[in-house]
Amino acid sequence: MRVGVVGLRMGLHLAAWCRRLGMEVVAACDRDPGRCAEAAEMLPGTAFFEEWTALLDHPMDAVVLANDFDEHAPLAIAFLDRGIHVLSESAACVDARQAAELLAAERRSSATYSFAENYVFHPHVNLIRKALADGEIGRPTLIEADYLHAMSPADVTGLIGDPAHWRGRIEPTAYCTHTLSPILSLTGELPVEVSAYPVDTADARAAVVMVVRLSGGGLAISRHGFLQGEPDSHWSWVSVRGTEGLAESVRAPGDRAWSVRVRTEGWVGGATVDEERAPTPRCLADGTPVEPKAEGTVRILEGFRACVEHGAQPLVPVEQAIAASLVGVAGARSLREGSRPIEMPKLSE
Repeated sequence: MRVGVVGLRMGLHLAAWCRRLGMEVVAACDRDPGRCAEAAEMLPGTAFFEEWTALLDHPMDAVVLANDFDEHAPLAIAFLDRGIHVLSESAACVDARQAAELLAAERRSSATYSFAENYVFHPHVNLIRKALADGEIGRPTLIEADYLHAMSPADVTGLIGDPAHWRGRIEPTAYCTHTLSPILSLTGELPVEVSAYPVDTADARAAVVMVVRLSGGGLAISRHGFLQGEPDSHWSWVSVRGTEGLAESVRAPGDRAWSVRVRTEGWVGGATVDEERAPTPRCLADGTPVEPKAEGTVRILEGFRACVEHGAQPLVPVEQAIAASLVGVAGARSLREGSRPIEMPKLSE
């Protein structure tokens, strides 16, 4: 499988994992010559370009898009129209128009679109998914997810206050896919309405809470941004309350942060079950252990390869990618309009 990579910040990390998993990285691009030079040392035999359009005509089967957060949809559409499979690392779209265009491109293409949402397959999320699949906590009713960074005020200002950085130009609700994608994957539902609130009105861009009504009737609460007390499980914490119990990340330091507490209430089966479960360590085919924070990335790349080589369905398909991304768009409108509920767009109409 021949892969191209656009963007060599996160893209270089993904390219290295592609090679470890047996894929051939044949082409890459970045406008920064320094990044290309650094990547050339790590990716011998790879062709490097300054502009992503050069990859459209390069012989390859698939492309990993790791360019700026809010610039993915036009590239994804262009590659899909060339029959090149796409793995998009960040927001799928920035508005409903882009969403509709991306959805149309994926439907007419002979290639597939996959969302590189590694948080869907982190160890603690996998444990919660199994508890749900096994029927231990009933139907999900209240789902919460955090994606939080504990940074100093100066560091936060330096990041989101820099207009030259994509974090400085996006809406405070936009970077919600690390919370919404696990929520949508665990429930199998779609968002129908969004309300967004700044955590601190004195610093409204730093952190937001979004309340999302799901298509099955349940409620999701998404917290992301810069707040103290970040989780050790790669900045992620997830909780699912069901009709019969609870499954949630353990709020603990170190390796226990990847564990999950599962509680099934006594009225269900005659005795309350309340236990902590640790994930099973994952290894590569050669026996090399995989760090817990890398497990999601490995799973996503393995799934992408299965799409290209065996015709498998994307692990996180375009519909879920668009839905998670548009929650941030609806949330931004809600913030601008006094946190009023905003109905999600209906792209199928």
